[in-house]
Amino acid sequence: MFAGSAKDLDQNDPMFRLSIDQARRIGLAAQGLTRQRPSGRIDVRHFRRVLGHVGLVQLDSVNVLARAHYMPFFSRLGSYDRATLDRWLWDSRELFEYWGHGASLLPIETRPLFVHRMNGGVRWSAIERLAEDRPGFVDHVYEQVRTRGALTVSDLDAQERRSGAWWRWRSEKVALEWLFFVGKLTSAGRPAFNRLYDLPERVHPEVLDESPVDVDDARRKLLVRGAASLGIATLADLADYYRIRVPVARPLVEDLVRSGALERVEVRGWSDVAYLHPSAVIPRHHRGAALLSPFDPLIWFRPRVERLFAFHYRIEIYVPANHRVYGYYVLPFLLDGELVGRVDLKADRNRGVLAVRAAHVEEDQDEVRVASLLADELRVMAGWLGLEYVEMDRVGNLSRTLAREL
Repeated sequence: MFAGSAKDLDQNDPMFRLSIDQARRIGLAAQGLTRQRPSGRIDVRHFRRVLGHVGLVQLDSVNVLARAHYMPFFSRLGSYDRATLDRWLWDSRELFEYWGHGASLLPIETRPLFVHRMNGGVRWSAIERLAEDRPGFVDHVYEQVRTRGALTVSDLDAQERRSGAWWRWRSEKVALEWLFFVGKLTSAGRPAFNRLYDLPERVHPEVLDESPVDVDDARRKLLVRGAASLGIATLADLADYYRIRVPVARPLVEDLVRSGALERVEVRGWSDVAYLHPSAVIPRHHRGAALLSPFDPLIWFRPRVERLFAFHYRIEIYVPANHRVYGYYVLPFLLDGELVGRVDLKADRNRGVLAVRAAHVEEDQDEVRVASLLADELRVMAGWLGLEYVEMDRVGNLSRTLAREL
């Protein structure tokens, strides 16, 4: 199959028809997972390129392996220096934190596209109770940040306990989170992964010059950005990327089709119409391996994973241990354009071990080949995390073969 624009397939066809394999390669290319990993020193240019593909990086507090925001860069770049990434993420001011796809880091130039959420008047029962029970409390918390400078929840808590204040820790957190959601506060960093709250104008002075963006225009732009990161997508896929409700997204996507910003296409085997971004390309093939965290943009919308890869995936962190099928923190293994297996991983930092608590291979895959290439990727990951060796538990249908390779 040729490499080139997906729109070159059949210009005489009123609705382009693609195979699942073509759709998969389009999606992988859009996510930056068809590029060869850099062989030299990895720097900010590489981080910017990854963000350019994925559009945003999700944050999550689970640290059983590595923080969620580190993993998409590892999956696409291989081993890199996390301290260098941290400096870029938190000190460059090129990104800001907000609710994009869950808690996320996003390019600062996209902030105007989220102002409608900040001003949207979303109801939150916790803040309503707080306003009723403690009038003026939220304003008081805001004044503490304004006058004292950037604060974490614990900083505020310690100050108020010393002064004999009358509120509880939960009240402080609710107030700060509400101020963050409505845009009166932002994140100035994440020391020890605790959000450091500060005024937006102190962290990103350019927000003072932001021009308002119409709500529908902002949503249309977010849908187009999501389409660029997905390459090809259903309406549900597009809506999920920046968490826009499907009924809200539907007429906006139709507007984008009429304007030529998206192309309506058909993927054989999909029951829903798909939409193609104009920049989408179809690589000739996909060669390479990557371990994907549960929060990787390629796989965070599970219905899309099943449609593209025929791969049933669920995160089982909140499932009781005796009911888990594959493990606690399971990473799918991408190999040559397919999801061929999965591993339950844990970084045992005290012992310097990357623990493989379970390993499974998908049906009809070459078990020996998957195990060999997965072992290579696990060794790279262990080195990246500063762990000395990989330790294999004998759980899962790939575990014995993988243990031999390790």
